[in-house]
Amino acid sequence: MKVQSSKEFKLQREVEYGTPEQNKAVKEIVADIKQEGDAALLRYTERFDGAALTAAGLRVTEEELQAAYSRVEESFVTAIRAAAANIRAFHARQKRNSWMDLQPDGTILGQIIRPLKRVGVYVPGGKAAYPSSVLMNVIPAQIAGVPEIVMVTPPSTGGTEGIDPYILVAAAEAGVNEIYRVGGAQAIAALAFGTASIAPVDKICGPGNIYVALAKREVYGAVDIDSIAGPSEIVVLADDTAEAAYVAADLLSQAEHDEMASAILVTPSQRLAEAVAAEVERQLRELPREAIARASVDNYGAIIVVDSLAEGISVVNRLAPEHLEIVTEDPMGLLGSIENAGAVFLGPYSSEPVGDYFAGPNHIIPTNGTARFSSPVDVDDFIKKSSLIYYSKEALLQDGATIIELARREGLEGHARAIEIRLQNEAKGGDGNGK
Repeated sequence: MKVQSSKEFKLQREVEYGTPEQNKAVKEIVADIKQEGDAALLRYTERFDGAALTAAGLRVTEEELQAAYSRVEESFVTAIRAAAANIRAFHARQKRNSWMDLQPDGTILGQIIRPLKRVGVYVPGGKAAYPSSVLMNVIPAQIAGVPEIVMVTPPSTGGTEGIDPYILVAAAEAGVNEIYRVGGAQAIAALAFGTASIAPVDKICGPGNIYVALAKREVYGAVDIDSIAGPSEIVVLADDTAEAAYVAADLLSQAEHDEMASAILVTPSQRLAEAVAAEVERQLRELPREAIARASVDNYGAIIVVDSLAEGISVVNRLAPEHLEIVTEDPMGLLGSIENAGAVFLGPYSSEPVGDYFAGPNHIIPTNGTARFSSPVDVDDFIKKSSLIYYSKEALLQDGATIIELARREGLEGHARAIEIRLQNEAKGGDGNGK
């Protein structure tokens, strides 16, 4: 990894919006699914995934879900259950309740919180299987009270025929029993607009490739989406007390995701910078996904040497990383200065994979600097809120003139008169029914 000063490092980042050809292809796919439904869905599934399916064969059966257990290790089942328990406990603390506030004049103001009715979860099937992402999408939706959760995933995972059994077991453990073997932009369109086989949803969540991301952007408005996720990224803020081997390993834990992932060390220690650079190279040679991680490190990795931890914090806040590790002598003491980060990991034993898989917080976190204004997926992503207003006669008589004043200042006479007619009627001794 290249060691450079903060002045040399370019903080500009680019958001991936796809090529014109990719955008055109996605628009055509979405339009075809919207118009033709299952026919287009089956056609694109055969073209892109090489799976000739029938409409009846789109849905994964309960027998397939149960059979998947025989294809995974018992240790995996134990691990996924333990992770699910932690994730469930963490997100349960986020649940909100509806509320009402009764004022002395009889006015009632409040907020009604309801879960979304139907949510779609996309699980990718490209370079690797990610059963942990099933838990991270499904469990918050369940805790929010979503009654219908549907999952879509390509008919082949990692280039091999069939859905990865670890994904199916994770889905079964999370309680998902409506699963369809479709992927790509065509699956997103099917979730958004529905087909004869797949009922439409209210929101689509889950990561995917550029075609999935563009399709989510294309259907937004017809449905809600979680985000347009970019490549994974990690920033480690470390001082001279950090162990170089730990830092290097954590940087590579993100670099191995894909060639566009970003791994950055920010440190005031020249000694640590050089030690980590050497350690990254050593560990890279032993990494099974070396080619992917090396491309990430070479193109999007950096070791930034700053003059002080204060300057390092400034760099971190400008980067607004998806994952931030603080590996310093007093990491808790620096936490209050961190303004922009999707998830913060404190201390030498809080390695990023602890959060990715097991601790409980969600690992679906804002990327591409969007931690400046957005948050990890949580229970709030799966609820909707309605405001409640009950105004008493006493309150309207007291506030009516003020409301009329505001309405007329905006030139909305109809608004003003809707209040005025009530005030006039009450002044005449009306009964509230215009009499």
